[in-house]
Amino acid sequence: MVDTSARLLRLLSLLQARRDRSGAELAERLGVTTRTVRRDVERLRGLGYPVHSTRGTPGYRLGAGAALPPLLLEDDEAVAVAVGLRTAAGGSVAGIEETSLRALAKLEQVLPARLRHRVGTLHSATVRVGEGGPRVDADVLMAIADACRRHESLRFDYTSPHGGTTTRSVQPHRLVSFTRHWYLVAWDTDRDDWRSFRVDRLALRTPNGPRFTPREPPDGDVAAYLEQRLSSHAWPVRATVTLHDSASAVADRLWPGTGVVEPVDARHCLLHVGADTARDLAWMITSVDVDFTLVDGPPALVDALRAHGDRCLRAVRSSGRGTRPSGRRGR
Repeated sequence: MVDTSARLLRLLSLLQARRDRSGAELAERLGVTTRTVRRDVERLRGLGYPVHSTRGTPGYRLGAGAALPPLLLEDDEAVAVAVGLRTAAGGSVAGIEETSLRALAKLEQVLPARLRHRVGTLHSATVRVGEGGPRVDADVLMAIADACRRHESLRFDYTSPHGGTTTRSVQPHRLVSFTRHWYLVAWDTDRDDWRSFRVDRLALRTPNGPRFTPREPPDGDVAAYLEQRLSSHAWPVRATVTLHDSASAVADRLWPGTGVVEPVDARHCLLHVGADTARDLAWMITSVDVDFTLVDGPPALVDALRAHGDRCLRAVRSSGRGTRPSGRRGR
């Protein structure tokens, strides 16, 4: 029989792995009697672990307490937590960098060498691209997330990307992290429609508003809804083109947020895109590297596409390769 300390750790691990455990099941897994289990549960309670007795079938449940007790993590769980803390230490949520580093230092101090090596290897082989985006206060994120969970209305001052500030009243649904920004997807009660808001552009007003009955998410998927809005509707210049390839074939060629693909048939699909300028649109469309037909767009986009094509032709001609026949030459 294992000693008491080892048995207590094993009991704690079993209680953490599943919400409810019967006394008989715990006794069988530990190779002891139910009486020993009861004594061990009392020892855990004495150490500060909130182990509650369940009604019906006699058993136990590990609950939430006033203080955070030590946790037992499996190898893959410990690696996941360490990687998450490293990411948070250099992420876009302001105010948690130092806290994340302190927690990471405590975790890495007790990690076995094999796990410390895995975490270090992953970190050294990972390159973060696109740093320097707007920072979001962690308290603001927590306040919004809590309002989403409690179904409480929010009021905030929102600064438009084009200037000007308005006061908005919304029923918050979800927070979404998308391309280095945090967004709130919510039902705008004044406009009677779904809207998305950049969290770094809003200033919460307190207290929260009344509770509400949650609505079905827009299009059944808040992530897809947000991607569509950011890809086309939110931009001042928009266009639709027919790509001469299937939607599945071009999906991997699009950068996140580039546009929304709409399947047409096995050889065609529609691409809805938006940008600040027609020149940006021309670059985005041609970067997909698929033949296309312009379906809808401003006259400036026609001029931008023509200028883009002329620029490429001039580059080829100035290199002295403009008259070379296409295809490979025989050897």
